[in-house]
This record gives sequence, structure tokens and C-alpha cells, in this order.
Amino acid sequence: MKEQSFKVTGMTCSACSAAVQRTVSKMEGVSQAEVNLATETLRVSFDENNVDFNKLQAAVEHAGYGLVEPQALKRAELGVDGMTCASCSSAVERALKKLDGVSEASVNLATNRAAFSYDPTKVKLTQVREAITKAGYTPMDLATEDTRDAEQEKREKALRLMRFRLITAIFFSAPILYIAMAHMFPKLGVPLPAFMNPHTFPLVFALVQLLLTIPVMIAGGRFFRVGFKTLIKGSPNMDTLVAIGTGSAFLYGVYATVLIFLGDFGFSQHLYFESAAVVITLVMLGKYLEAVSKSKTSEAIKKLMNLRPQTAVIVKDGIEMTVALDEVSVGDVVLVRPGAAIPVDGTVLDGASSVDESMLTGESLPVEKQPGSPVTGGSINGEGLLHFTVTRVGEDTALSKIIHLVEEAQGRKAPIAKLADIISGYFVPAVLGIAVLAAVIWALVGKDFNFVLNIFVTVLVIACPCALGLATPTAIMVGTGKGAELGVLIKGGEALETTHSINAVVLDKTGTITQGKPELTDIVRYTAEEEASVLTLTASAERGSEHPIARAIVNAAQARNLSLLEPEQFRAIPGRGIEAVVSGHRVLAGSAKLLVENNVDISGSTADALKLSGAGKTLMYIAIDNALYSLMAAADAVKPTSRAAVQQLKSLGLEVYMLTGDNAATAKAVAETVGIDHVLSDVLPDGKSLEVQKLQSQGKRVAMVGDGINDAPALVQADVGMAIGTGTDVAVESADVVLMRGDLSAVSAAVALSRATIRNIRQNLFWAFAYNVIGIPFAAGVFFAFGGPLLTPVFAGAAMALSSVSVVTNALRLKRFHLKDKK
Repeated sequence: MKEQSFKVTGMTCSACSAAVQRTVSKMEGVSQAEVNLATETLRVSFDENNVDFNKLQAAVEHAGYGLVEPQALKRAELGVDGMTCASCSSAVERALKKLDGVSEASVNLATNRAAFSYDPTKVKLTQVREAITKAGYTPMDLATEDTRDAEQEKREKALRLMRFRLITAIFFSAPILYIAMAHMFPKLGVPLPAFMNPHTFPLVFALVQLLLTIPVMIAGGRFFRVGFKTLIKGSPNMDTLVAIGTGSAFLYGVYATVLIFLGDFGFSQHLYFESAAVVITLVMLGKYLEAVSKSKTSEAIKKLMNLRPQTAVIVKDGIEMTVALDEVSVGDVVLVRPGAAIPVDGTVLDGASSVDESMLTGESLPVEKQPGSPVTGGSINGEGLLHFTVTRVGEDTALSKIIHLVEEAQGRKAPIAKLADIISGYFVPAVLGIAVLAAVIWALVGKDFNFVLNIFVTVLVIACPCALGLATPTAIMVGTGKGAELGVLIKGGEALETTHSINAVVLDKTGTITQGKPELTDIVRYTAEEEASVLTLTASAERGSEHPIARAIVNAAQARNLSLLEPEQFRAIPGRGIEAVVSGHRVLAGSAKLLVENNVDISGSTADALKLSGAGKTLMYIAIDNALYSLMAAADAVKPTSRAAVQQLKSLGLEVYMLTGDNAATAKAVAETVGIDHVLSDVLPDGKSLEVQKLQSQGKRVAMVGDGINDAPALVQADVGMAIGTGTDVAVESADVVLMRGDLSAVSAAVALSRATIRNIRQNLFWAFAYNVIGIPFAAGVFFAFGGPLLTPVFAGAAMALSSVSVVTNALRLKRFHLKDKK
């Protein structure tokens, strides 16, 4: 039987969905049909030999509805150049969503990216690019592994150009401000030169200001090009407000200069050139500071990218060759000298060293490497010389995947941003309306043209959709970037927002709380034979076994540097253990049944066996030459950091649960060791998600932490799924948060970081809303009407620049996040 979902068209109520469900359920070969009115989908289980899409479609159409064949939607991202505020990103988002075939679109102002899902049978990427172009912006292909450096260089070049234009604007606007304002402050002792005196040479006074303003207008020409372009397209943005406001002031100044030339010298007091020039300069300053701050929000990705060396030393036929990184292939042997960066992923072939993986995992202690150990590109080799075989290159390396995951996360919006997105879409048209309305009202109450123009320009200039648009994405960028530094990869804004609200954490035992592999914990001897001798014979006999307990015994012997022998004979006995001959001695190692069946008396070990098994340990009986020599016990050892991590989770106000398939006694022993109060034992792999569901039904917001394939359903069921990065790919894919370290302390870091980030977002949104709610009425003269001060365009421009910069600066505070904050 095949199960598939289809889109149903034409349904308007529950009667429609019931009719479709009845019709399809009656079809021969259909075992089950379920229609969801909210999502307009039909999920049906059917026999492919009797039923196909055409038959289903015919049945549904006969019932009076339509059935759409499912198409595999593709997910894509494009860079968008030319966006300067939230209205820009809203305009691009609207343009994309209007395209037939685009099912979802999200535009991020902070990263200048558009992410969307589309049906390639209905719309092509070329059409998507055309839609962005028609909206007034420039679509760009996003960087791949080979082009990231070029994109970084392009950003730096754009920043240098912004700085040059800003310096130009400051150079010319400073004297304009001096010329326009100096005569108003005679006590400062900086009078104008006599030839520019507005009373005696009004035309020179006006012309000098005009000539100085033109370079500033050219330096800020982008506001006019983009502002009027988006206005014509019907999607005005912040640039439109600046362009109309400063353009009005400039044109009025030109008009006044013409009238002065014609003899009306009174206009020398109403030129407004300084408003146009200084406002443009202040907005450019704000934009430059904003761009510098935004570049700092992605420093985590830059740090990760800088970990990768540009070259690698490969060894072929005994000859060392230094090659470019993109020339390294899977299977090559790479040489890494002490202190050098490991270029790609691989497995150690020869040598031993300690490797610093802190930038990838957040773990400060170096990790010991020896033949067979995995190494990760971007980590730093210690004092040893390593040869390793390359297993992954390019976009397949762990470092590249981490970079991609962080970039993708930074582009995803949090639900908390929805209100700001909705407001941003209507913000600029509303401000234009308020500016016109305020100007008309003041004109009707008898104010002169200069006053009305001042109100009009000030309202346009003070409004700042940028602060609204940047409030959420900048905080998410910094938060997810900081997470990457701590070894916590959060997959987007929604996961970040959900994580901050969890109140219960479910920890899978094996591989999460414990090491995930058994270790030899006890050796009980029943003869005078030395422990080392018994362990040597047992480990030598077990060398050929793949049983986890056998491997634990061999590892314990190797850890003690015991010299193992080669068994003369070896036989594995399924379900019992092994029989071997080592140095002429017959060795039996396995279950109690194995020894009993071989007539070995084990009665002397009964008390020890009960005690060890009661502690949740697995037993291995050892007989040498038909006599009981030892009882060995192995257990999945608790990770050294687990107890402290559990206490840290409790200090954050979280309820901690342990989930395991072990029996109650074993589970209780482990839980007591690490300080967990709530234990869910005897849970089968397919029952893990059900246990999570039970906790959710009690009103708890649950985070599930696991590392295995059997944890994947529970990770998906939980409000937040957290996968240990050392676990399986399936678990990592199913999770919302990936913990790169193998210990639980990263869970506390994830929760604390998400809380700090959401708190930061709320602060940003509050100030962004408060600024506009107070600033716009102030600029419109509402306070002036009740005897308060009147704002000028120059002060409005400064306030606008400060608002967006303050939001980004507040987000950057997250870079100083430490787990000890525990807020």
C-alpha cells in the first residue's frame, strides 16, 4: 500500500471535505482516505496496482471538486541588493508571493536574502529574478564554497564606497551648516566673510550654499534613485521618505535662490539648503554605522570561514605537495604539521596528537587523536605530526555544513517578527499620508509656507522603518552566531523562539547522559591469580569478538598497557559467549549458562552477581581450564559532565526527565548518579515520541535531547528537538537544535542563549515602536500645538540615524553572552 497526499480544490466547508472523503473511501483499492479542510489536502492509502492519480482525480472531479497532482517543491535563496529598510524587504516579499508557483517567501533585511519555496513546473528562477528586478531591486546568486571570499570582498568594497561618500557629504555639508547658522549666533565669534553676508550679498549667500549642496546631493544620490524608483513601482520605502523630504527642501532652496536673483531678497532667510544637505549626511552616517554594525553580526560565520586554510599538504608516492584546497580529493593522504590547521575532514592514518576543536564544538580541552580517530577541517593540530586519509571535501565537510546551517538559520524569521513585518508593509505609505495631512492642517490654520514645509520634511525624515525591520533579524543573527561559537547550532528564528519557552527537558539516557558504549567497571576474582593476568587471558580470548562487552574488556586491557596474546583457537557461541585457547589455557567467557553447560561451578559468584546486576551492570563470567576465575561487569558509564549539566538545567527552572529502555532498577541508578528526579523507564524505541506527547498533554513545553536513529520521532514530536552532534545524521536532521559537543552542558547554553536573544528582540521591538510612536507626532507638530518645541529636519535626521544604529548596537550586546547569566 502506498500513502500519498494531494491538494483538493473547490472545498468551502466541512460538508465538502466529507463528500470528498466518502467518495475516495468507496474506491476499490483504497484502504483509507482522510481530508483536511484547513490545509485542503487529501491523504490516501491505496494499492498502486488498482489505483493511480488519474482514477483518484476522476472520482474527486465526479464529486464536484478538483485534485491537484503533487509536485516536488524546491527551496531556493537569492541575494537581494538595494534593500535599505523594512519596507524594501516587504516589497520584495510581496512581489515573490504574487508569482504563481511560489508557495512561501521570506525576505531578511539583515542578511539581504530572499528564501522561497517554488514549483519548478509553474515558475522558473529567471521569473523570480525578474519579479525582484521589477520591484526595484537587484537579485544576486548566493555565495558557494568557491565564491564566499569574493562576496566578502564585494561587501568590503561597498563599505569603503559608503565611507568615501559619507566623508564627501560631511566635507561639503559642514560649511553649509556654518554658513546657514553662523549669523544666528554672533556670540560664537565666527562671523561670515563680508562677501557672503546675507543682508548685503544675499545672492552670493544663496549661491555658495547651492554649490556646496549639489555634491552632497550627488553623494546621497542613491536615496533619490532608489526612493523614486520604488515610489513609481508602488512600493515606497525609507529612501522614498528621505528623497521626498530632502528633495522638497532642496527644490524650495533653488526656487528661493531664483527669487533672490529676481530681487526678492527676503528669501535669503528661507533657503533650506542646510536641511537638505545635513539631513542627507546624517542619514548616510546612520546607514554607514548600521552597515558596519550589521557586518559585525555575521562575525561568527567569518570566524568559521577563516578556520579553513587555503592550501593543504598531500603526500603521493612519498612526495609532499602543497596544493590549493579545492584540489584535495577524497582518498588523498594529507600531512598536518604541529600547529597547522586541518584543511578537510578525514581519518587519522598515522601519528598521534591533540587537536583543538574549540571553534567547532565550543569544547576548550584538546581532543586526543590516534590512528582511526576522525579529524575535522578547521580544527588546529597540536604538537604531533598527523597523516590522515581524506573522507570529505568542499561543501560536504563538517565545517561547510555548519556554515551553511548558521547562514540558513540567520535567514529564517521568528514568529515574534510577524507584527513588525505587517506594520512595515504599510509604514511608508502611512507616513507619506501623515506628512501630507500634517502639512495641510497647519496650512489651514494659517501657518506660512516655510512652517508647513518644515513640518512636511521633518515627518518624512524622522520616520524610521529600518529600526522595525532590523529589530528581529539582527538579534537572531548575533544569537545564532554566538550559538555557533558555543557549539550550539540553532536552526532558525522559530526554533530560537520556541526554545526560550520550554519548561521540561527529556534526556535520552544512552549516548546523551552516558557515553553510549560500555566500559569495564568491576573485576571480581575467585582465585589467587593476579587481576592483570586474568584480564590479559580474557582480553586475548575476546580479541576476535565484536560483542560490546568483549570490546570493553579488550579496551580496558589496552588502557592498562597489557600485552595481549594471539589465541590458538577461537569459537563464538551465539547467545552464550566465546570459547578460546590462549597459551595452552582453555578460556570460557560469557553468560552463566555458558559456564553451567560446560560443568563449571559458579555458585560462589551468586551474591556478587546479584549486587552487580542490581546496579544495572552487564555480567561476563570467566572460566579458565574449567574453573571459575572471575566475574567481570561492564556498564554504560555516565559522562563526567552530565551531573553538573543536569544541575545547570534545574537552575534555569527546568524539569529534567530521563528516558530509557532500561529496567526501572538500572534507570534509577543512573538517574540518582546525575541527580535526575523524573525517570521514564522500560520505554521501547517506538514509544519515545508517545512519552513526549504525554508530557505535552500535561501542558508542558518539552525539549527532547537525543543522539540515535530511534530518537528521531521523539525529536520531531517535541516542541524543540535537540540532537547531540556526535550522534547519527538522522537525529541531527530531525532536530531543531544541534549540540556540537558530546555533553549536556550545551543544552543549558541553548536555553539560556535563546532566552537572552528573545529578551533582546523584545527590547529592540519596544524601542523601535516607541521611537516611531513618539517621534512622528512630535515631528508633525502635535507637541508644538500644545506649547511644546518644534522639531527641525536636522534633528529629525539625527534621531532617525540614531534609532536604527541603537537597535543593531543592542543586538550586538549578545556577543558578550555567557552561560552564567542564567536569565
